[in-house]
Amino acid sequence: MINKIFAQRLKTAMGNKNKRQSDLIREALKTEIKLGKSHMSQYVSGKTFPREEILNFLANALDVDVDWLSGKTTENIPKETNLKPMQISANTEPEIKKSIKLDNVLYDVRGPIVEEANKMESLGMQILKLNIGNPAPFGFHAPDEVIYDMQRQLTECEGYSNSKGLFSARKAIMQYAQIKKIPNVSIEDIYTGNGVSELINLCLSALLDMGDEILVPTPDYPLWTACATLAGGKPVHYMCDEESDWYPDIEDIKSKITNKTKAIVIINPNNPTGSLYPKEILQSIASIAREHGLVIFSDEIYDRLVMDGEKHISIASLAPDIFCVTFSGLSKSHMIAGFRIGWMILSGNKNAAKDYIEGIKMLSNMRLCSNVPAQSIVQTALGGHQSVNNYIVPKGRIYEQREYVYNALTKIPGISCVKPKAAFYMFPKIDIKKFNITSDEQFVLDLLKDKKILLIHGKGFNWAKPDHFRLVYLPRVEVLKEAVEKISDFLSYYKQ
Repeated sequence: MINKIFAQRLKTAMGNKNKRQSDLIREALKTEIKLGKSHMSQYVSGKTFPREEILNFLANALDVDVDWLSGKTTENIPKETNLKPMQISANTEPEIKKSIKLDNVLYDVRGPIVEEANKMESLGMQILKLNIGNPAPFGFHAPDEVIYDMQRQLTECEGYSNSKGLFSARKAIMQYAQIKKIPNVSIEDIYTGNGVSELINLCLSALLDMGDEILVPTPDYPLWTACATLAGGKPVHYMCDEESDWYPDIEDIKSKITNKTKAIVIINPNNPTGSLYPKEILQSIASIAREHGLVIFSDEIYDRLVMDGEKHISIASLAPDIFCVTFSGLSKSHMIAGFRIGWMILSGNKNAAKDYIEGIKMLSNMRLCSNVPAQSIVQTALGGHQSVNNYIVPKGRIYEQREYVYNALTKIPGISCVKPKAAFYMFPKIDIKKFNITSDEQFVLDLLKDKKILLIHGKGFNWAKPDHFRLVYLPRVEVLKEAVEKISDFLSYYKQ
């Protein structure tokens, strides 16, 4: 309750002073107060309450009584209620500010910590970037046949394609859907995109009205939460249970459903945990969606990066009666993240979703089409030998790098981890009592400055506690060995 009172009063005071989150963050930098974007977002949304130092700073910056701001007093308004709008003199250049729609939008995978790393690089420092799943810088390259076919077809890709995509690309994706046992899919149910990211934004914009709720896992890939917020919706996070291989907590999902819930998101295989969901979990989620009439969004971009002999199951294959949108692409499996080619497959009860599909078509038409040269190689990439299979078996690069990092990290006192079964990420847990950690963002910033290693803190994936970080294990083993040794040394003396 106190968090909500604080959040409401914080927003009131910010409105009275005509200050945004970014204004307060800039002021904090001048006073050496550690206040990041993720902190402010948590405060404004009422998820967390600031420590005393930050509370005092906010009260001073907003000219309000600290007891009123914290909710200790029962007054309804701050002392200064007659603040006039800021007057701009003839000699003052007005500031152009970003839309308030972005105030609660976060994407820390490329956020403030990355900006700090870029500043360090500009000063000549070498940074090992373990923050983003970008295969190319670590020596992973597209299959030769893919590059050859794109070169041969470039002159045929100078114009727009159909807004949904090239026939050849969608035909290959349709056949891939058949392999995945997704029923009732025609070429007209397939849309290509400039990566899956564009299609996520498009789908949520077409679905959500102001205040509509969408269930999103925590931890999540933060684009889902960001796009839902930007679309005017309210992301409601359901727990994935670390003690159960990071599987979604079915009872928690049930408890989060209201009459405003429109859809549920699953990320399988999961980013950032590397978890792979079994059939029983998927069936339980499908049952919940069926009972409450929810759309299922299934992010399956890592479905071809599954290890240990496990098999990926598309939830759409288990839910022929539920409207599902399944996302995938070539960025990860074919090591061509820069080509920006993804797709989505509409399946299930399309009759019930007629109006929504019209909205998807409208937004798809508005962006004209996705990257045509990248579309031209979908058929080549999905057919024939899949070179990614060589990476995910014993002696393959991704498999061996996972083995090394998992074994090495879990030997460090104070670090534990659930072994990932897919993708190329690890989401280790830190013993926050041992290291006296109260801010995971500060932890990764301190590591960056001390050891020149860039990670992403757990809150960057909408994980509430300051006890996790994500590490990308794409570099070769010898590079990972050096990185883990530096992390181990750092933790041998680190205290917050």
